[in-house]
Amino acid sequence: MSSVYTVSQVNSYIKQLFSTDLLLRKVYIRGEISNCKYHASGHIYFSLKEEGSQIRCVMFASYRRNLSFRMEDGMRIIACGSVSVYERDGSYQLYCTAARPDGIGALYERYEALKRKLSEMGMFAEEYKQPIPRYITRLGVVTAPTGAAVRDIITVSKRRNPGIQIILYPALVQGDGAAESIALGIRTLDRIGVDTIIAGRGGGSIEDLWAFNEEIVARAIFNCRTPLISAVGHETDTTIADFAADLRAPTPSAAAELAVDDMVQVQMSLRQSRIRLAMLMKQRADYERQKADQFRLKLRLNGPEGRLRDARQRLAHLQERIAMLVSSRVKEERHRADGLRQQLERLVTDKRKENRTRTEQLKERLSRDMAQRIRTEKHRLELAESRLAALSPEAMLDRGYVYAQDQQGKALRSAAQIAEGERILLFMKDGSVRTVAEEICPKSAPDAGGGGRDV
Repeated sequence: MSSVYTVSQVNSYIKQLFSTDLLLRKVYIRGEISNCKYHASGHIYFSLKEEGSQIRCVMFASYRRNLSFRMEDGMRIIACGSVSVYERDGSYQLYCTAARPDGIGALYERYEALKRKLSEMGMFAEEYKQPIPRYITRLGVVTAPTGAAVRDIITVSKRRNPGIQIILYPALVQGDGAAESIALGIRTLDRIGVDTIIAGRGGGSIEDLWAFNEEIVARAIFNCRTPLISAVGHETDTTIADFAADLRAPTPSAAAELAVDDMVQVQMSLRQSRIRLAMLMKQRADYERQKADQFRLKLRLNGPEGRLRDARQRLAHLQERIAMLVSSRVKEERHRADGLRQQLERLVTDKRKENRTRTEQLKERLSRDMAQRIRTEKHRLELAESRLAALSPEAMLDRGYVYAQDQQGKALRSAAQIAEGERILLFMKDGSVRTVAEEICPKSAPDAGGGGRDV
């Protein structure tokens, strides 16, 4: 029985076959880009195709940094890399490490390089764009003298304004010398003086439109003092001239509509403005007439007699008002004085009551404090008497203590003051005893039962 392998084993084996093929380790493939996607991770996923065949490709972010152009669908490139198997899907693909434009792609690279250069120079900046004037009478056109573009511009312009003057500079718009011819046409029309210039041509391939991607044309447009509209190719075509122009039109016909006002609409707008102006003038006249009538009425009412009569009436009214105000103020002040007097009397009465109550409270408090102080001092006296009584000699003798003196009457406080056989006098509670010290016993020695006795 033949061996059975897993899918992973087969894919791994095929990948090893690819990796051992020296041709596939570094291969150059020419093709057209399709399904190009720039991933958020920085990787680029795309396919290279030709008629009847295609290969999947990936360029990792680390190699993308060396890419000098942006990949887009339809570009032809030559990609360099290694062909290997992606084991998870079991498909092979080109791991692209470098790429360069091929054919039309080279033109595209030139286009992007010039676009970056002119943009960095500020030739596309909005602050340099001029507004397209309205109601022009002279239109300059730089394009081929034959072809659909010039016919469309003339047809649309004459339809919108039959009296428009169109000055055509017949320029080469394709092939050798086309860029120089277009630039010369722009400078010529700018010098002779027109209101607006349209520079453009009909659609075509990128090679056909390339004259409008040259720096000389972009500089002529940028330096042109006359407002300029670019109208190159179809709406999807974008050239360097479009970025340098003051306004871009998607087609030559659209450029004519942007440059030339529709006189039918202009005349209609003028008629409407004339009607509106007449209405406004009538309204203003009516308003001014009403104001004049009001001024005449005010003048009649505000004449000298009327003003004097009004002044007398105002004076009488003011006199009455002053008298009422004075009377009211006197009553108000009198009422206020009465209120203040009553308030003062209430305050004095309340203050007296408050002082009387406070005096009684102070008397009671003083009596309580004095009684408390007497009790406290009495208690302290009793305690002192008790302590004094406890410390008196009589109290000591009463508790069984004895007071000893020698024969000279000197108090004996230590056994060392007494000699054996010496006569001493002992004082007790109810009398005294004369005795002789038979034996002196120091405090540290055991008590032998001896002591002073009467002889």
